[in-house]
Amino acid sequence: MTTYLPYIIGGIIAILVIILFATGYVKAPPDQAYIISGFKKKGRTLIGRAGVKIPFLERLDKLYLGQMTVDIKTEQSVPTNDFINVNVDAVAKVRILPTPEGISLAAKNFLNKSPEGITLDLQDSLQGNMREIIGTLSLKSINTDRDSFSDQVMQKASKDMERLGIEILSCNIQNVTDDNGLIRDLGADNTARIKKDAAIAKAQADRDVEIAQAEAAKASNDAKVKAAEEMAERNNALAIKQANLQKEADTEKARAEAAKSIEAENQRKLKDVAETNANIAKAEREAELKQKEIELKEYELDAIVRKQADAEKYKAEKEAEAKLAARQREAEAEKYEREQEAEAALLVAQKEAEARKAAADAERYAAEAEAAAIKAKGDAEAAAIKAKGEAEAAGIEKKAEAQAKMKDASIVEMLMKALPEMTAAASAPLANVDSITMYGENNSSKLVGDITTTVSKVIHGVKDATGIDLGSMLAGYFGGKAATPPTSE
Repeated sequence: MTTYLPYIIGGIIAILVIILFATGYVKAPPDQAYIISGFKKKGRTLIGRAGVKIPFLERLDKLYLGQMTVDIKTEQSVPTNDFINVNVDAVAKVRILPTPEGISLAAKNFLNKSPEGITLDLQDSLQGNMREIIGTLSLKSINTDRDSFSDQVMQKASKDMERLGIEILSCNIQNVTDDNGLIRDLGADNTARIKKDAAIAKAQADRDVEIAQAEAAKASNDAKVKAAEEMAERNNALAIKQANLQKEADTEKARAEAAKSIEAENQRKLKDVAETNANIAKAEREAELKQKEIELKEYELDAIVRKQADAEKYKAEKEAEAKLAARQREAEAEKYEREQEAEAALLVAQKEAEARKAAADAERYAAEAEAAAIKAKGDAEAAAIKAKGEAEAAGIEKKAEAQAKMKDASIVEMLMKALPEMTAAASAPLANVDSITMYGENNSSKLVGDITTTVSKVIHGVKDATGIDLGSMLAGYFGGKAATPPTSE
């Protein structure tokens, strides 16, 4: 027994050492601080590591180092600096400072307390700090600048929390209310203002869209109006130019025809003068040779001159009538052509007017087009009437010029035309006599002389009644013709 005693004592000591080591071995987690104190004046702190506590001589205390959430509520209404009672609900995230000084300060206040107990102890202090900050701010700043509000709360509370070894990680304002519903009213006012601004912006946008559409429509209408005006101006210019060209062509044609007619008339007159002079010369020579047949020859000459004058007069009248008829036909053709052009222009204008009915000024353009067509038709009719009047006036003027140039010859011509009628009237009583028996010599000459005497009496009667001496005019005309030598060009 004595032999095994040392071993037994040694085993007991070893077991006691193991028990003491097992009971004194501690291992601190990362979110807690194990504070071993009692053997030495200054304790040891274990965070996230193991250590040994001497049983019966040292003690182990725990301090929670993790993040904790503190619900901060004012519980009662707090007046702001503009004397409005508000209730604020905030949340703060805190933890014990992970420094020896912070752990030492926290150990004096929160040692061996649970996180809930620590937050409960901090809640009153944080609520007091938040109440002090609320009293320095206005309701509007609390609502519109919550970050600044929370920063001021943190700054104010940090001084108190540092004395407790607590670090404030964050502070967030959850809700702000007031007893009189002013925040709701401010929100309603802002909502109304925002709605008003939105309505004004929408109205302005609609107005801008309508203005842009109106300007686009106006530009489009102006372009259509301008295009229509340019088309009408071009059509009008074309019609005027065509009318001017047609007028120039008609003028040149009339001038050419007039020149041709004048030249033909001059040639005819020269030919007539030459023939008349030749006949007069021949008559004079025959009168000299055959004095006894002069009266007969004079009658023959008178008959020849009268027939030629009648023929030339008839020819001139027919030519004048033909020219007048031609001018009238041309005027009528021109009138018909212009009427067709006017009708075509009217048709075009009507089609254009129908095309413009979609535009704002369709009626005005249709009226202008119709007026232009009516004007063109009136111009055509006026031009045709003018051309017809000019043709008739030209014929009368030609006839008047011919009579003015002939002067006494025209009167002689009229006399020569009337002499057969006067002679027939003078010899009319002889037509009622079945037979005449004459005695003596030269009875035939006497009969002719009686007839001639009767005609002479008629000529003298015209002279007494009108003052026109037909016999003198005949003598002067034939005497002048006989004395004037033939001319040649």
